[in-house]
Amino acid sequence: MVQSRLTVRQLGLVPYRDGIALQEEHVRARAAGEIADTLLLLEHPPVLTAGRGTADGSVIADAATLERLGLEVVPVSRGGDVTWHGPGQLVGYPICDLGAQGHDLHRFLRGIEQGLIDSLKRFGITSHRIEGRTGVWVVAPEGRARESLKIASIGIAVRRWVSYHGFALNVAPDLGDFELIHPCGYPDVRMTSMQRMLGDGCPSWARVQAVVADEMGHALGYDGVRNESEGVAA
Repeated sequence: MVQSRLTVRQLGLVPYRDGIALQEEHVRARAAGEIADTLLLLEHPPVLTAGRGTADGSVIADAATLERLGLEVVPVSRGGDVTWHGPGQLVGYPICDLGAQGHDLHRFLRGIEQGLIDSLKRFGITSHRIEGRTGVWVVAPEGRARESLKIASIGIAVRRWVSYHGFALNVAPDLGDFELIHPCGYPDVRMTSMQRMLGDGCPSWARVQAVVADEMGHALGYDGVRNESEGVAA
């Protein structure tokens, strides 16, 4: 049975390798029963991360270009291909005991997608899944080709049936760095953001964090969320 509330920690800007170490400690503590299921919400400085499924050619830029831009490519244990993280992108790492959720990783992934879909809906953005392509997608605004654009990426790893890694929602990042890669390994994928979709109507960072935490908690089967830093249940 899933516990009643999901603990949420809002951590601000965290260097990527520090974020990996933080996840490792949370996974160990969750497996040992020392902490409850926890969602870490944060941003990273610019970095490219390469999942277990990264294919040759997914990074378009050459080594000299990446060095000039100060972009490191970090191999990671999550599923999926290469992606970009950077300021303006809300990254969420759910550290959850999947044993209490029937050891069903597929359902857990669909729950994360649904949490993001429901969050975007609250801001007036209609989003959807694409069969066979994990993540969340939107349709380009009127006046442009009616193509699907990716607004959130998802990649999960599991250790001792505790989840880590997670999702990345493009709130208001510089989308230019996505041109250095084939996002998630797909040459035809184009990325967008909440800011690109909403313009001046894009909500504040704090508001997006609050809504994503709330909707993610419900989509994953919790009764609500608890903000650990403030000690407030929502």
